[in-house]
Amino acid sequence: MALQCGIVGLPNVGKSTLFNCLSNAKAQSANFPFCTIEPNVGVITVPDDRLTRLVDMCQPKSVVPATVEIVDIAGLVKGASKGEGLGNKFLANIRETDAILHVLRCFDDDNITHVDGSVDPVRDKEIIDFELQLKDLETIEARIAKTQKAAQTGGDKVAKFQYEILARIKEALDKGLPARSVQFETPDEQKFARELFLLTSKPVLYVCNVDDASAANGNKYVDAVREAIKNEGSGLLVVAAQTESEIAELDTYEERQEFLQEIGLDESGVARLIRAAYNLLDLQTYFTAGADEVRAWTFIRGSKAPKCAGIIHTDFEKGFIRAEVIKYDDYVTLGGESAVREAGKLSVEGKEYVVQDGDIMHFRFNV
Repeated sequence: MALQCGIVGLPNVGKSTLFNCLSNAKAQSANFPFCTIEPNVGVITVPDDRLTRLVDMCQPKSVVPATVEIVDIAGLVKGASKGEGLGNKFLANIRETDAILHVLRCFDDDNITHVDGSVDPVRDKEIIDFELQLKDLETIEARIAKTQKAAQTGGDKVAKFQYEILARIKEALDKGLPARSVQFETPDEQKFARELFLLTSKPVLYVCNVDDASAANGNKYVDAVREAIKNEGSGLLVVAAQTESEIAELDTYEERQEFLQEIGLDESGVARLIRAAYNLLDLQTYFTAGADEVRAWTFIRGSKAPKCAGIIHTDFEKGFIRAEVIKYDDYVTLGGESAVREAGKLSVEGKEYVVQDGDIMHFRFNV
Protein backbone atom coordinates (compact mmCIF):
# COMPACT_ATOMS: atom_id res chain seq x y z
CA MET A 1 0.00 0.00 0.00
CA ALA A 2 2.00 2.92 -1.34
CA LEU A 3 0.83 5.70 0.96
CA GLN A 4 3.53 8.24 1.76
CA CYS A 5 4.42 10.72 4.49
CA GLY A 6 6.56 13.65 3.36
CA ILE A 7 9.11 15.19 5.75
CA VAL A 8 9.11 18.98 5.27
CA GLY A 9 10.72 21.94 6.98
CA LEU A 10 12.91 24.99 6.49
CA PRO A 11 16.64 24.41 5.82
CA ASN A 12 18.79 23.40 8.83
CA VAL A 13 15.94 22.29 11.09
CA GLY A 14 17.17 18.67 11.25
CA LYS A 15 14.79 16.94 8.87
CA SER A 16 17.52 15.26 6.82
CA THR A 17 19.24 14.11 10.01
CA LEU A 18 15.94 12.60 11.05
CA PHE A 19 15.46 10.93 7.67
CA ASN A 20 18.98 9.49 7.87
CA CYS A 21 18.16 8.08 11.30
CA LEU A 22 15.12 6.40 9.82
CA SER A 23 17.35 4.93 7.11
CA ASN A 24 19.50 3.16 9.67
CA ALA A 25 17.90 -0.10 10.82
CA LYS A 26 19.73 0.11 14.16
CA ALA A 27 17.70 3.20 15.05
CA GLN A 28 14.64 1.05 15.74
CA SER A 29 15.48 -2.52 16.72
CA ALA A 30 17.29 -5.57 15.47
CA ASN A 31 14.54 -6.75 13.13
CA PHE A 32 13.29 -3.61 11.42
CA PRO A 33 14.93 -3.08 8.01
CA PHE A 34 14.84 -0.12 5.68
CA CYS A 35 15.11 -0.04 1.91
CA THR A 36 15.60 2.87 -0.45
CA ILE A 37 13.32 3.28 -3.48
CA GLU A 38 14.97 6.53 -4.56
CA PRO A 39 17.65 8.63 -2.83
CA ASN A 40 15.02 10.49 -0.82
CA VAL A 41 12.38 7.77 -0.36
CA GLY A 42 12.50 5.03 2.25
CA VAL A 43 10.24 2.09 3.06
CA ILE A 44 10.42 1.67 6.81
CA THR A 45 8.97 -1.16 8.86
CA VAL A 46 6.54 -0.29 11.63
CA PRO A 47 7.63 -1.40 15.14
CA ASP A 48 4.86 -3.62 16.54
CA ASP A 49 5.16 -5.69 19.72
CA ARG A 50 2.17 -7.78 18.58
CA LEU A 51 4.09 -9.05 15.57
CA THR A 52 7.05 -9.95 17.78
CA ARG A 53 4.76 -11.91 20.12
CA LEU A 54 3.12 -13.80 17.25
CA VAL A 55 6.55 -14.70 15.86
CA ASP A 56 7.60 -16.05 19.27
CA MET A 57 4.45 -18.19 19.42
CA CYS A 58 4.42 -19.48 15.83
CA GLN A 59 8.16 -19.76 15.11
CA PRO A 60 7.43 -19.23 11.39
CA LYS A 61 9.77 -19.75 8.45
CA SER A 62 9.36 -16.11 7.42
CA VAL A 63 8.22 -12.80 8.91
CA VAL A 64 6.82 -9.81 7.02
CA PRO A 65 6.17 -6.59 9.01
CA ALA A 66 3.97 -3.63 8.07
CA THR A 67 5.70 -0.74 6.31
CA VAL A 68 5.29 2.99 5.72
CA GLU A 69 6.95 5.15 3.05
CA ILE A 70 8.78 8.31 4.10
CA VAL A 71 9.88 10.98 1.61
CA ASP A 72 12.55 13.58 2.42
CA ILE A 73 11.38 16.75 0.63
CA ALA A 74 13.86 19.55 -0.13
CA GLY A 75 13.86 22.50 2.28
CA LEU A 76 11.40 25.28 1.54
CA VAL A 77 12.10 29.02 1.46
CA LYS A 78 9.86 32.08 1.49
CA GLY A 79 8.24 32.63 -1.88
CA ALA A 80 7.97 28.92 -2.74
CA SER A 81 4.37 29.40 -3.87
CA LYS A 82 5.72 31.84 -6.48
CA GLY A 83 8.50 29.50 -7.56
CA GLU A 84 11.32 30.82 -5.34
CA GLY A 85 14.16 28.37 -4.61
CA LEU A 86 12.95 24.84 -5.33
CA GLY A 87 9.42 26.07 -4.71
CA ASN A 88 7.55 24.44 -7.57
CA LYS A 89 9.31 21.09 -7.08
CA PHE A 90 8.79 21.31 -3.33
CA LEU A 91 5.06 21.95 -3.71
CA ALA A 92 4.70 19.22 -6.33
CA ASN A 93 6.44 16.74 -4.03
CA ILE A 94 4.09 17.61 -1.17
CA ARG A 95 1.07 17.22 -3.42
CA GLU A 96 2.14 13.64 -4.18
CA THR A 97 2.25 12.64 -0.50
CA ASP A 98 -0.71 11.62 1.66
CA ALA A 99 0.38 13.24 4.94
CA ILE A 100 3.01 15.69 6.18
CA LEU A 101 5.66 15.38 8.90
CA HIS A 102 6.58 19.02 9.54
CA VAL A 103 9.94 19.26 11.33
CA LEU A 104 10.47 22.38 13.45
CA ARG A 105 13.72 23.51 15.04
CA CYS A 106 13.19 23.70 18.79
CA PHE A 107 16.79 23.92 19.99
CA ASP A 108 19.48 26.57 20.38
CA ASP A 109 22.89 26.02 18.77
CA ASP A 110 25.17 28.87 17.70
CA ASN A 111 27.02 26.49 15.38
CA ILE A 112 23.95 25.81 13.23
CA THR A 113 22.77 28.87 11.33
CA HIS A 114 19.05 29.51 11.10
CA VAL A 115 17.90 30.85 7.73
CA ASP A 116 15.98 33.66 9.47
CA GLY A 117 18.66 34.45 12.05
CA SER A 118 16.88 33.24 15.20
CA VAL A 119 15.08 30.22 16.62
CA ASP A 120 11.31 30.63 16.45
CA PRO A 121 9.46 27.41 15.54
CA VAL A 122 6.04 29.09 15.43
CA ARG A 123 7.31 31.63 12.88
CA ASP A 124 8.92 28.79 10.89
CA LYS A 125 5.65 26.86 10.92
CA GLU A 126 3.75 29.91 9.70
CA ILE A 127 6.21 30.45 6.81
CA ILE A 128 5.47 27.01 5.37
CA ASP A 129 1.76 27.25 6.25
CA PHE A 130 1.57 30.58 4.41
CA GLU A 131 3.21 29.21 1.26
CA LEU A 132 0.93 26.16 1.20
CA GLN A 133 -2.15 28.30 1.84
CA LEU A 134 -1.21 30.70 -0.98
CA LYS A 135 -0.91 27.81 -3.42
CA ASP A 136 -4.24 26.37 -2.28
CA LEU A 137 -5.89 29.79 -2.55
CA GLU A 138 -4.64 30.01 -6.13
CA THR A 139 -6.21 26.59 -6.84
CA ILE A 140 -9.52 27.47 -5.17
CA GLU A 141 -9.86 30.85 -6.87
CA ALA A 142 -9.29 29.24 -10.27
CA ARG A 143 -12.03 26.68 -9.56
CA ILE A 144 -14.40 29.36 -8.28
CA ALA A 145 -13.90 31.36 -11.48
CA LYS A 146 -15.07 28.32 -13.46
CA THR A 147 -18.15 27.51 -11.35
CA GLN A 148 -19.42 30.78 -9.87
CA LYS A 149 -21.46 32.00 -12.85
CA ALA A 150 -23.13 28.65 -13.48
CA ALA A 151 -23.84 28.27 -9.76
CA GLN A 152 -25.40 31.71 -9.30
CA THR A 153 -27.24 32.27 -12.58
CA GLY A 154 -27.42 29.07 -14.57
CA GLY A 155 -29.41 26.85 -12.21
CA ASP A 156 -26.70 24.20 -12.35
CA LYS A 157 -27.14 22.15 -9.15
CA VAL A 158 -23.74 20.48 -9.39
CA ALA A 159 -22.01 23.85 -9.90
CA LYS A 160 -23.94 25.31 -6.96
CA PHE A 161 -22.94 22.37 -4.76
CA GLN A 162 -19.27 22.74 -5.75
CA TYR A 163 -19.27 26.51 -5.42
CA GLU A 164 -20.58 26.36 -1.84
CA ILE A 165 -17.76 24.01 -0.84
CA LEU A 166 -15.15 26.10 -2.64
CA ALA A 167 -16.43 29.24 -0.94
CA ARG A 168 -16.16 27.63 2.51
CA ILE A 169 -12.59 26.57 1.86
CA LYS A 170 -11.68 30.02 0.49
CA GLU A 171 -13.10 31.65 3.62
CA ALA A 172 -10.85 29.49 5.80
CA LEU A 173 -7.76 30.13 3.68
CA ASP A 174 -8.44 33.90 3.72
CA LYS A 175 -8.38 33.69 7.53
CA GLY A 176 -4.99 31.93 7.45
CA LEU A 177 -6.49 28.55 8.32
CA PRO A 178 -5.69 25.29 6.52
CA ALA A 179 -8.29 23.57 4.32
CA ARG A 180 -8.38 20.64 6.78
CA SER A 181 -9.97 22.98 9.35
CA VAL A 182 -13.19 22.97 7.27
CA GLN A 183 -15.49 20.11 8.30
CA PHE A 184 -17.66 18.44 5.67
CA GLU A 185 -20.56 16.27 6.80
CA THR A 186 -21.81 14.31 3.79
CA PRO A 187 -19.83 11.72 1.75
CA ASP A 188 -20.39 13.78 -1.42
CA GLU A 189 -18.94 16.90 0.20
CA GLN A 190 -15.97 14.95 1.52
CA LYS A 191 -15.37 13.32 -1.87
CA PHE A 192 -15.35 16.63 -3.75
CA ALA A 193 -13.05 18.24 -1.17
CA ARG A 194 -10.60 15.31 -1.46
CA GLU A 195 -10.58 15.56 -5.24
CA LEU A 196 -9.29 19.14 -5.01
CA PHE A 197 -5.96 17.69 -3.77
CA LEU A 198 -5.25 20.75 -1.63
CA LEU A 199 -1.91 20.95 0.12
CA THR A 200 -3.36 22.17 3.43
CA SER A 201 -6.02 19.45 3.50
CA LYS A 202 -3.39 16.80 4.27
CA PRO A 203 -3.05 15.60 7.88
CA VAL A 204 0.02 17.04 9.63
CA LEU A 205 2.22 15.89 12.48
CA TYR A 206 4.54 18.58 13.84
CA VAL A 207 7.89 17.05 14.81
CA CYS A 208 9.68 19.25 17.32
CA ASN A 209 13.42 18.65 16.99
CA VAL A 210 14.94 19.38 20.42
CA ASP A 211 18.31 19.08 22.16
CA ASP A 212 19.29 16.08 24.30
CA ALA A 213 18.19 17.70 27.56
CA SER A 214 14.67 18.29 26.21
CA ALA A 215 14.13 14.85 24.65
CA ALA A 216 11.93 13.56 27.48
CA ASN A 217 9.90 16.62 28.49
CA GLY A 218 10.25 19.20 25.72
CA ASN A 219 11.05 22.88 26.28
CA LYS A 220 9.68 26.42 25.84
CA TYR A 221 9.80 26.13 22.07
CA VAL A 222 7.73 22.94 22.14
CA ASP A 223 5.23 24.61 24.47
CA ALA A 224 4.90 27.51 22.01
CA VAL A 225 4.22 25.13 19.10
CA ARG A 226 1.67 23.18 21.14
CA GLU A 227 -0.18 26.42 21.88
CA ALA A 228 -0.05 27.52 18.24
CA ILE A 229 -1.60 24.30 16.89
CA LYS A 230 -4.18 23.66 19.61
CA ASN A 231 -7.14 24.43 17.31
CA GLU A 232 -5.66 22.92 14.18
CA GLY A 233 -6.48 19.25 14.60
CA SER A 234 -2.82 18.28 14.14
CA GLY A 235 -0.50 16.11 16.22
CA LEU A 236 2.83 16.89 17.90
CA LEU A 237 5.84 14.68 18.60
CA VAL A 238 9.08 15.58 20.40
CA VAL A 239 12.27 14.06 18.95
CA ALA A 240 15.97 14.82 19.48
CA ALA A 241 17.37 14.11 16.01
CA GLN A 242 21.01 14.41 17.09
CA THR A 243 20.39 11.98 19.94
CA GLU A 244 18.68 9.61 17.53
CA SER A 245 21.73 9.69 15.25
CA GLU A 246 23.93 8.75 18.24
CA ILE A 247 21.58 5.90 19.13
CA ALA A 248 21.79 4.65 15.54
CA GLU A 249 25.56 4.33 15.87
CA LEU A 250 25.34 1.88 18.78
CA ASP A 251 25.93 -1.74 17.80
CA THR A 252 23.45 -3.72 19.91
CA TYR A 253 19.80 -3.44 20.88
CA GLU A 254 20.81 -3.63 24.57
CA GLU A 255 23.19 -0.67 24.21
CA ARG A 256 20.50 1.37 22.54
CA GLN A 257 17.96 0.60 25.27
CA GLU A 258 20.48 1.50 27.98
CA PHE A 259 21.18 4.82 26.24
CA LEU A 260 17.44 5.58 26.07
CA GLN A 261 16.95 4.83 29.75
CA GLU A 262 19.77 7.21 30.64
CA ILE A 263 17.95 10.11 28.96
CA GLY A 264 14.55 9.15 30.38
CA LEU A 265 12.95 7.49 27.35
CA ASP A 266 11.32 4.08 26.99
CA GLU A 267 11.87 3.86 23.24
CA SER A 268 13.56 5.81 20.48
CA GLY A 269 11.96 8.85 18.91
CA VAL A 270 12.38 7.19 15.53
CA ALA A 271 10.17 4.25 16.56
CA ARG A 272 7.55 6.67 17.88
CA LEU A 273 7.78 8.72 14.69
CA ILE A 274 7.26 5.69 12.44
CA ARG A 275 4.15 4.64 14.37
CA ALA A 276 2.88 8.22 14.36
CA ALA A 277 3.36 8.40 10.56
CA TYR A 278 1.45 5.12 10.19
CA ASN A 279 -1.42 6.48 12.28
CA LEU A 280 -1.33 9.81 10.44
CA LEU A 281 -2.03 7.94 7.21
CA ASP A 282 -5.06 6.37 8.95
CA LEU A 283 -3.54 2.92 8.61
CA GLN A 284 -4.11 -0.15 10.77
CA THR A 285 -2.79 -3.70 10.80
CA TYR A 286 -4.31 -7.15 10.63
CA PHE A 287 -2.26 -10.35 10.83
CA THR A 288 -2.03 -13.77 9.25
CA ALA A 289 -0.19 -16.24 11.45
CA GLY A 290 1.04 -19.78 10.96
CA ALA A 291 4.08 -22.04 10.83
CA ASP A 292 5.06 -20.87 7.33
CA GLU A 293 4.66 -17.13 7.80
CA VAL A 294 3.60 -14.46 10.24
CA ARG A 295 2.68 -11.30 8.35
CA ALA A 296 1.34 -7.85 9.16
CA TRP A 297 -1.04 -6.53 6.49
CA THR A 298 -1.69 -2.80 6.21
CA PHE A 299 -5.23 -1.55 5.60
CA ILE A 300 -7.05 1.76 5.77
CA ARG A 301 -9.06 2.19 8.97
CA GLY A 302 -12.72 1.31 8.46
CA SER A 303 -12.16 -1.17 5.61
CA LYS A 304 -14.50 -4.14 5.32
CA ALA A 305 -13.41 -7.78 5.12
CA PRO A 306 -13.51 -8.21 1.30
CA LYS A 307 -11.37 -5.10 0.78
CA CYS A 308 -8.83 -6.36 3.31
CA ALA A 309 -8.84 -9.79 1.66
CA GLY A 310 -8.02 -8.10 -1.65
CA ILE A 311 -4.81 -6.73 -0.14
CA ILE A 312 -3.48 -10.30 -0.08
CA HIS A 313 -4.70 -11.06 -3.61
CA THR A 314 -7.40 -9.61 -5.85
CA ASP A 315 -8.96 -13.10 -6.19
CA PHE A 316 -9.60 -13.10 -2.44
CA GLU A 317 -11.80 -10.03 -2.83
CA LYS A 318 -13.52 -11.14 -6.04
CA GLY A 319 -14.47 -14.54 -4.67
CA PHE A 320 -14.87 -13.60 -1.00
CA ILE A 321 -17.08 -16.01 0.95
CA ARG A 322 -16.32 -15.30 4.60
CA ALA A 323 -13.59 -14.34 7.03
CA GLU A 324 -12.53 -16.30 10.10
CA VAL A 325 -11.46 -13.79 12.74
CA ILE A 326 -9.50 -14.23 15.95
CA LYS A 327 -8.91 -11.31 18.28
CA TYR A 328 -5.23 -10.81 19.06
CA ASP A 329 -5.77 -10.89 22.84
CA ASP A 330 -7.64 -14.21 22.58
CA TYR A 331 -4.91 -15.70 20.39
CA VAL A 332 -2.18 -14.73 22.86
CA THR A 333 -4.10 -15.50 26.06
CA LEU A 334 -5.36 -18.91 24.93
CA GLY A 335 -2.12 -19.92 23.22
CA GLY A 336 -2.84 -20.15 19.51
CA GLU A 337 -5.46 -20.91 16.86
CA SER A 338 -6.34 -24.44 17.95
CA ALA A 339 -7.03 -23.35 21.52
CA VAL A 340 -9.10 -20.41 20.27
CA ARG A 341 -11.25 -22.75 18.14
CA GLU A 342 -11.76 -25.12 21.06
CA ALA A 343 -12.82 -22.22 23.29
CA GLY A 344 -15.36 -21.05 20.69
CA LYS A 345 -13.63 -17.68 20.36
CA LEU A 346 -13.19 -17.76 16.58
CA SER A 347 -15.87 -15.73 14.80
CA VAL A 348 -17.08 -16.15 11.22
CA GLU A 349 -17.79 -12.83 9.54
CA GLY A 350 -19.36 -11.80 6.23
CA LYS A 351 -18.92 -9.02 3.69
CA GLU A 352 -20.06 -6.23 6.03
CA TYR A 353 -17.53 -6.96 8.76
CA VAL A 354 -15.30 -3.95 9.47
CA VAL A 355 -11.82 -5.28 10.16
CA GLN A 356 -10.31 -4.16 13.46
CA ASP A 357 -6.71 -3.30 14.25
CA GLY A 358 -4.93 -6.43 15.47
CA ASP A 359 -7.39 -8.97 14.05
CA ILE A 360 -5.87 -12.30 13.02
CA MET A 361 -7.61 -13.22 9.77
CA HIS A 362 -8.18 -16.24 7.57
CA PHE A 363 -10.18 -15.67 4.38
CA ARG A 364 -12.35 -18.18 2.56
CA PHE A 365 -12.92 -17.50 -1.12
CA ASN A 366 -13.93 -19.15 -4.37
CA VAL A 367 -13.05 -17.94 -7.86
